[in-house]
Amino acid sequence: MSHLDQVLAKIDSDLDTSLERLFHWLKIPSISTDPAYKDHCRKAGEWLVDELKGLGVDASLRETGGHPAVVGHAKGETKPHVLFYGHYDVQPVDPLDLWDTPPFEPKIATLPDGRKVISARGSSDDKGQVLTFVEACRAWKAVTGSLPINITFLVEGAEEDGSKFLPEFIEANKDELKADVALVCDTGMWDQNTPAITSSLRGMVYEEVIVRCADRDLHSGTFGGAAQNPIHVLSKIIAAIHDENGRITIKDFYEGVPETPTQILEQWKKLNLTEEEFLGGIGLKHSAGEKGRMLIEQVQSRPTCDVNGIIGGYTGEGTKTVIAAEARCKISFRLVGDQDPAKISANFKAFVEARIPSDCSVEFIHHKGSRALALPHDFPALIAAKAALHDEWKADPIIIGMGGSIPVGGDFKRTLGLDTLFVGFGLDDDRIHSPNEKYDLKSFHKGTRSWARILAALAK
Repeated sequence: MSHLDQVLAKIDSDLDTSLERLFHWLKIPSISTDPAYKDHCRKAGEWLVDELKGLGVDASLRETGGHPAVVGHAKGETKPHVLFYGHYDVQPVDPLDLWDTPPFEPKIATLPDGRKVISARGSSDDKGQVLTFVEACRAWKAVTGSLPINITFLVEGAEEDGSKFLPEFIEANKDELKADVALVCDTGMWDQNTPAITSSLRGMVYEEVIVRCADRDLHSGTFGGAAQNPIHVLSKIIAAIHDENGRITIKDFYEGVPETPTQILEQWKKLNLTEEEFLGGIGLKHSAGEKGRMLIEQVQSRPTCDVNGIIGGYTGEGTKTVIAAEARCKISFRLVGDQDPAKISANFKAFVEARIPSDCSVEFIHHKGSRALALPHDFPALIAAKAALHDEWKADPIIIGMGGSIPVGGDFKRTLGLDTLFVGFGLDDDRIHSPNEKYDLKSFHKGTRSWARILAALAK
């Protein structure tokens, strides 16, 4: 029997004790956004430090401007050196009356479809996910006396509070945190039986636009038909952003947008993600994205523009016949590939300014801008992880993009020069950030086995 086979057998035999450890951690209400739980956050960090020390990891609790971070170093048998990231803090539990069981009293529950799940706040996001990696390391240590590769652990305590002090911490400790590749376990699977690797994260540009016309609100009976209406002006500008095929008309917007490799497109096509499946649950029927693109492309690998809010004129109860003096909107762009946030922002402003009447004015408030992140499809760690996940799940892992953002990936790239492999075992129905959060027992068990395999594959 190979070392890996022995490690996998150890994970299977120790599942109950692994769950006991997870339950101890889940009982600590480490809510980072509420100052009343400050001591609990520290306690959750201390718990992990003790567990890592028990594995022979040189671990400690490190102070930041907010909740402390857990940092640990373990020397393995060979290269590469990986930096593993997760977070021990959790979301608030409100509204408490919607929980079927107390959020910090973890239990194994059975869903109507027969699935066994771990029910507790933090079970999926992110304590259960972090512990899949820790328990894989524990099994390797128990079987071989060492880890297959060099590992640095970085588990923060304020991800749910925006990781406000993490970039500063990474910068201050960049020499200590050097590695060959970063691993993040804070993502999900494609479905209950199909693993996924997130290989790209879309970037972001967020702008606020304020259009001003008259020097005060006007009576529409007196000035209607003659005075410029800023709501009309802004509405026309918003409507002009997309053409009839769903493409964005801003100058050079698609500069730097790559085409998804054919082999990935073929894999996505086989998933047969339909409009009914994806949109039916939210009361919609038809995709509004680029024509000629698969639905899965629209949400994973193509750039987007959405109006996130629009305000203008009278919005109170009843009627008020007024032409507003100003109107404003908030607009976000999701970026992919090598799109330049600064250029997108500048070209968007020029697009708007060209459509402002000469007797009106416009003001812009720039909120944020970040580049997209993407792993090359021939990245060695990606290839190794794909093979390891296939061996465990007996299914080809889906290589996906993420429309949202995991800021730490950008921090690792900018400050440490590290590419990040996002592998997680959460499911869409885990109800993270909501009452009755859960983590499938299968995700925890096979997630641990998956990390054991990935560590072995990286060692090769």
